[in-house]
Amino acid sequence: MEHNFVYGLMEDIRDQDYAIASYYIELDCSIDPYEKAKTFAIGQTIGTWVPVPGITDEMRRNHMGKVVQIFDFPPADLTTQKPDDNIRSYIFQIAYPVINFEANFPMMITTLLGNDASTSSQAKLVDLQLPDSFINELKGPNFGVKGLRKLCGVEDRPLLLNMIKPCTGFSPETGAKIFYDTALGGVDFIKDDELLGNPSFCPLEDRVKAYNKASEAAYEVTGKRTIYIPNITDSVDKIFDNATKVIEAGAKMVMVSFSAVGYSTLHALAKTIKVPIFGHYAGTGPYYEGPKTGMSSPIAVGKFPRLAGADGVMINTPYGGYPLERQKYLRTYHELSLPLKEIKPTLTSCGGGVNPGIVGKFIKDLGTDIMLAPGGAVQGHPMGAAAGVHAMLQAIEASMHKIPMEEAVKDHKELKAAIDLWGYVKS
Repeated sequence: MEHNFVYGLMEDIRDQDYAIASYYIELDCSIDPYEKAKTFAIGQTIGTWVPVPGITDEMRRNHMGKVVQIFDFPPADLTTQKPDDNIRSYIFQIAYPVINFEANFPMMITTLLGNDASTSSQAKLVDLQLPDSFINELKGPNFGVKGLRKLCGVEDRPLLLNMIKPCTGFSPETGAKIFYDTALGGVDFIKDDELLGNPSFCPLEDRVKAYNKASEAAYEVTGKRTIYIPNITDSVDKIFDNATKVIEAGAKMVMVSFSAVGYSTLHALAKTIKVPIFGHYAGTGPYYEGPKTGMSSPIAVGKFPRLAGADGVMINTPYGGYPLERQKYLRTYHELSLPLKEIKPTLTSCGGGVNPGIVGKFIKDLGTDIMLAPGGAVQGHPMGAAAGVHAMLQAIEASMHKIPMEEAVKDHKELKAAIDLWGYVKS
């Protein structure tokens, strides 16, 4: 009988080669959730909306999805306990045989979310548990947190990243001047803004050569070498060529907007190139901003880019004006950083409105194994870009030594100017 194959207990399948997906779904009270979940499990694997010939018990046993659990909210066991409205909320847990898609991001995402016409469901993927076989085959970051720390020579504090502002519209020479002025402050990394790719007015190769020259010039003054991260995001037929060209021109790290190019492109890059990859979340919003569709942000910005091979990932936070729930930001950090079999941790980079006044909050939330990514707070500092870097480093030092901001500003004019302008958040 079909039900012998389409239902399963977590204890029986959790150590087998199944991806266990949890979905939030709302249904009219007239719809049987068990029938809906069964249709979902079959429709995302071997079946369709009507019975079709040719499906064997062997196919059901090895390739059909299984309904593992259905949780209802509120968790009522009696019909008399049901809410008065006509909409019921559930979590469906569906197990998919990994053999159906193997270590393949496009086919996995299609299986998890992509067959809507057959399942006729609007559901949001809120959790995904993957078996060891899948995780081990993907391998994750090549360098991870330790590799990025080694690259910039900083072991004992949050790393500091700046992205050049304005975002785009300038020549390599103009960008190199901004780079030099910023690098004089001792920043660890400077990256392109995600809006600057490989336009004719500011070609990638020319930027790498000009910016690396600026980095060396600043190094002669400060003794600190700033690492440039060029944005190689492009169409699939060009992105690998971009990577090759910038590495040959001297790039020690590259950036890619993983949602824009696709997780599989990021994964292919990680298997191909020999320098760290910085993943940017730009374009990820459509994956998770729907409350009843898509996937949760910790999966889209945390789990997937880490498994695909990003050594660092820029994430959004609740503190820069974007209405992100705090628990989602914290869970994204956990997906990037907590132990995961043999997968290296990915460095979490916090961006969006970062300034010296919020440094203490980030360190309290996430600790010191992070990267802070101010943009406008560096280039827009009233005393100049180098002073903007100094202010960030001063705020980091004060927070790590638990020096109150009111005391720290007395000894640091750059920090004081920033706090006077943008204020600070008590941590």
